[in-house]
Amino acid sequence: MKEQQWQDITALLAEIKLKSPFYASKYSSIDLTDIRDLKDFQSLPLTDKDELRDAYPLGLAAMPPTDIVRIHSSSGTTGTPVIIPYTAQDIADWAVMFKRCYEFAGCTRADRIQITPGYGLWTAGIGFQAGAELLGAMAIPMGPGNTDKQLQMMIDLGSTVLCSTSSYALLLAEEIAERGLLEHIKLRRALIGSERWGSKMRARIAGELGVKLFDIYGLTEIYGPGIGINCQYQAAMHCWDDFIYCEIVNPNSGEVVTDGQSGELVITTPRKQGAPLIRYRTHDLTRIVSGDCPCGSTHTRIEALLGRSDDMVKVKGVNIFPAHIEEALAVTDGASSEYQVMIDHLNGRDIMTVFFETGAAKELRPDIETALRRTIKNKLNFSVIAKAVEIGDLPRSEKKTRRIFDNRY
Repeated sequence: MKEQQWQDITALLAEIKLKSPFYASKYSSIDLTDIRDLKDFQSLPLTDKDELRDAYPLGLAAMPPTDIVRIHSSSGTTGTPVIIPYTAQDIADWAVMFKRCYEFAGCTRADRIQITPGYGLWTAGIGFQAGAELLGAMAIPMGPGNTDKQLQMMIDLGSTVLCSTSSYALLLAEEIAERGLLEHIKLRRALIGSERWGSKMRARIAGELGVKLFDIYGLTEIYGPGIGINCQYQAAMHCWDDFIYCEIVNPNSGEVVTDGQSGELVITTPRKQGAPLIRYRTHDLTRIVSGDCPCGSTHTRIEALLGRSDDMVKVKGVNIFPAHIEEALAVTDGASSEYQVMIDHLNGRDIMTVFFETGAAKELRPDIETALRRTIKNKLNFSVIAKAVEIGDLPRSEKKTRRIFDNRY
């Protein structure tokens, strides 16, 4: 922890019980004046999303209603929504972080930035727009969907930067290729977020759009997208540690892991006013990357996300994440990036079927299926059914794409 981070966290702990009814209740049996060093801080209980749901609608507010200028809500489709209040300073800070993301991606005020993530209660679209405007670039606030209109504006306005989920970026790339529009497209960079994506998907998007790709990170509870991004060297993501403090914990025990070890990302927001969070479990799996980045930035870096701890499914006693399937596809010649996993329980045993797209001739597909099945068996130590389908047969999404369907329950 950097000295300034500790000073900010100490200031937050000194007033959190006075300002936040949520933390006054959560820490009712804890004397926060006893938190004197990093080890003490790591003893504080973690904060989880279910607790935030229980605070619905405005129980997370740490400022008077007259100081709350906006609310956002997480994009989850199940359970009680999580409502996050923002002050004017929170929104200004978020824009500063997002502007920094654009700058790390090499964007300037000369760029024309096409924004396809959703607007409204979700944090995505409006965050991309605020950062672009603070940068001084031209923001094109399209929002999701209406692919025909997206492509028309992309061509007519000469968009140079695409902001999107990886699923929608792939859909646009496929449409551009199918319609023969690439020579009319001026895109040079794409800032991609909201979901994990594998190396083959990355290569397809970069190749078909002719862009350099950047992973942008964030979540509604922690401002929104824009709290971190990778730089021109395309390695780990830089997280803006002047606004957030990152820890990695064992997702089962909650204990902080040793440096460089993978685990669940936990974030504290010492400068957030509307709804500060202390040791919040993101459920995103990654690790902190040590050492210096060639770009010269000293901000904390995290590795590209492995997945989410709540995305994990257990089959035949093995923990499976989307990343495992993506890694297998990446080394299977003839397999494309798009896949779908179906898990069923038939005749007393679990059956896992991996559908994957391929452009290979039909007579070659059995060999590709065998190769993928063998790779997954070597990686996960159990057998799956691999089924090749045509390019475009699996669903495309304008938002996030659901990859794994567990039909056993």
